[in-house]
Amino acid sequence: MWQRSVCVGLLALALGYLCLLSPELSPSALRHLSASLLGGLRGARSLEARMVAAWQAAIVRPARGWARVAVGVNACVDVVLSGVRLLEALGLEPGDGRNHLVLNSQQDLQEAFAHFMEKGAAAERFFSDAESFQRIAQAAAEHPGAQLYVGGNAALIGQKLATNPDLKILLCGPVGPKLHELLDDNVVVPPESMQERDEFHLILEYQAGEEWGQVRAPNANRFIFSHDLSNGALNMLEVFVSSLDEFQPDLVVLSGLHMMEGQSKEMRHRRLLE
Repeated sequence: MWQRSVCVGLLALALGYLCLLSPELSPSALRHLSASLLGGLRGARSLEARMVAAWQAAIVRPARGWARVAVGVNACVDVVLSGVRLLEALGLEPGDGRNHLVLNSQQDLQEAFAHFMEKGAAAERFFSDAESFQRIAQAAAEHPGAQLYVGGNAALIGQKLATNPDLKILLCGPVGPKLHELLDDNVVVPPESMQERDEFHLILEYQAGEEWGQVRAPNANRFIFSHDLSNGALNMLEVFVSSLDEFQPDLVVLSGLHMMEGQSKEMRHRRLLE
């Protein structure tokens, strides 16, 4: 593979020098020359092309259609807004950046955001203080520039499938009032999956060149944090399993196992066995 890439690079370099040294060549002549040089390379299918062809051959329509699909078990509300605007609304002043593996306070949030914004790097952190996080989440959700979306792989899959009017979708996950409002009417949520509060994931964006105090972002990126205990422990897994008998789905989609990465190895093993 690398040999072919080197050949393409050398050919491009050669054509560039040819254009520089012989500007009188017509565009049609350059196109003909380029096609002749690259024709041989195109004949040999790349590894990527063969892989795509293999997937296309393997992916076929099912023998029978689905009418009822059950999806679980991670769901949340994604709140997307400007990180600088939110921190300003919280009354936080720009300062020195510092990495924190876990956020325990608003000061930790300010330092971690500044740290990653200065690097232009994406990051995701857990906010340990439930009450403080709820205040931050409320401020974020009510911010004029905030956009609220269905979040969590299971909820996103269910929402996408619900666009097909011939499908009936069962979604089991931690669904709060705002998420329930955002979901398609074709998505059925069992009462046991409903909870008083939404699981908010706050997505703080910054643009390339954006400044906050002495910090200047080299490129655009986002900093994500949450206090998501329900999804992390797969709290709705039992609800999901118990709902299958009544719903009688033709297809079951299980998602959200990656949310347990913050749990201990023993905890993950126990939940998977359950």
